[in-house]
Amino acid sequence: MNEYIEFKKQRELGDILSDTFAFVRSQFKPFFNTFFKIVGPYLLVMMICLALYMYFAGDSFNSILTGTATDSISEVANFVTVFSVAILYLVSLVAVYVMSQSTVLHYIKSYANGKGETNFEEIKSDVYKRFGSFLGLGFLVGLSIMVGIMVCCIPGVYLWAPLALSFSVLVFDQMDVTDSYGHSFKLVKDEWWMTFITLFVVAIIVGVASYAFSIPTAIYQYAKMGILSGEMDAESMGDLFKDPIYLFLNMISALAQFLLNLISVIAAALIYFNLNEKKNFTGTYERIQGLGETPDRL
Repeated sequence: MNEYIEFKKQRELGDILSDTFAFVRSQFKPFFNTFFKIVGPYLLVMMICLALYMYFAGDSFNSILTGTATDSISEVANFVTVFSVAILYLVSLVAVYVMSQSTVLHYIKSYANGKGETNFEEIKSDVYKRFGSFLGLGFLVGLSIMVGIMVCCIPGVYLWAPLALSFSVLVFDQMDVTDSYGHSFKLVKDEWWMTFITLFVVAIIVGVASYAFSIPTAIYQYAKMGILSGEMDAESMGDLFKDPIYLFLNMISALAQFLLNLISVIAAALIYFNLNEKKNFTGTYERIQGLGETPDRL
């Protein structure tokens, strides 16, 4: 039997980190089975768009390096193709990130409410139902952090800690976009440093793991360009983007990095429950109420 991870309780930094990976380990098969059933088709489209973008961008880059881009009509056609594929990739990327974050949080919600049991149809229905809300909140959060970084960098860092939890507020407190945005600051009040440090440590762990998956791609790239042998060929850069092995390694690296980012979503959910428990004791009240129901279940 899989170990049940209680989300609705207080945790220290070490507990949040250990329980994040304990949840992934104990729920690995059912979690990813649900995840790929819902997000898989969109993820496949995103990966195809990424490969097409790299292929056409490399083709355009190669024509510039070799000096074959002399026909203005051809140049415009190449630009339109690359731009169109880039837009498709961007749209698919946003859709996948919205769907994936929503799927993870709704899976956790179903898991916590069902005491370890999940309802696939309910998760799928909630993910599609809240797509617009996640998209709107994502735009609002991204814009806020971007403006904060442009102003002085420090405001952007400050906003990152509470706003990273706003998606958990949207799902677990069932608030609308603006209420979730505002409530995240109330949730983090007096707990900003703990929230920031926890998110920062998780970001470092995910970043290091993601970097490890990019190493094979970098080695292959350096080998094909002649950097390892000391005979660099600039014209080979354009051909590299058409190399099926290079494209495959990039897609594997992008997929691995994308899946590793799900760890940050799980950690953010645990932080949310920790702060919510400190302020509202929701899980404690539920466990007290559940004591009277226990004999009926036996």
